[in-house]
Amino acid sequence: MKIVILTGSPRKKGNSNYLAERFAQGAGEAGHEVFTFDCAKQNFKGCAACDFCGMNGPCSQKDDFTNILRPRLEKADMVVLVSPVYYYGLSSQLKAAIDRFYAMNGSTRDKKSALIVTMADTDDATASFSIDYYRALGKYLHWQNIGEIVGKGLWDKNDASGSLYADRAYELGKSL
Repeated sequence: MKIVILTGSPRKKGNSNYLAERFAQGAGEAGHEVFTFDCAKQNFKGCAACDFCGMNGPCSQKDDFTNILRPRLEKADMVVLVSPVYYYGLSSQLKAAIDRFYAMNGSTRDKKSALIVTMADTDDATASFSIDYYRALGKYLHWQNIGEIVGKGLWDKNDASGSLYADRAYELGKSL
């Protein structure tokens, strides 16, 4: 299976990126092809709402999304969204990439998916908007939800290391 992981943390060695690495390790060991696109480090912008693409065609923007991510997303069997929870939602870096799905509306459908989010808070309600958004997006795109991991109480950038959330991310990837 071809898996694309979209990470949205501006902290290169942060908790959500660590969980993404653990998921990728498990999936790789299970024999899957994994590609990670770091939305915070790549050169692209969100959707320009120009409708050049007609909702399922070439995008007017020629950038890392178009040149690097889009071809992989089109061939992917699974999409994994990974983000810290910022002010009750996904990071703007990840959201900008998701908004660009508009230009490839048809080719992002009918895939498997997973969500991995991290947050300093321990209140489940803090992640509820991110989870609801992911589920609504998945419903629209006819995604098969394989799993959701909400890493709670992860404040410092190394808190996820050795945590039960790291084990869960690895096991989710390995179980595919």
